[in-house]
Amino acid sequence: MPEESLAIPAKSEESTRTEARWTVVAHNARVNLGWKNLMQRAGENAAKCYDHLCFAPTARRPGRIFPLKGKRYAGAWEYEVTSGDRVFYVPDTRLKKVTVYYAGPHLERAPFPPS
Repeated sequence: MPEESLAIPAKSEESTRTEARWTVVAHNARVNLGWKNLMQRAGENAAKCYDHLCFAPTARRPGRIFPLKGKRYAGAWEYEVTSGDRVFYVPDTRLKKVTVYYAGPHLERAPFPPS
């Protein structure tokens, strides 16, 4: 399944900010659907997450935004949108592109990024 642009939350500040912007895509349509459902459940928090992905995807916030550990998670990050929802993504600093590979309810085990 091909990548597609991640849906933009209504409350996002991305259109008013001037600093360098990253391209944000969903790994596939299923991920984008999960993201849209997340926007419905937690619109304001999803907008904050989207802005983070657009402007500072590798900035850490302990307990909320952090890189995953382990060889199979190399390059992957987790963003805690709410206590029960997560976004997992892989930032590519060379291309200034973020690929979201999971958006939805918190899973017991973090999903592995696509290879």
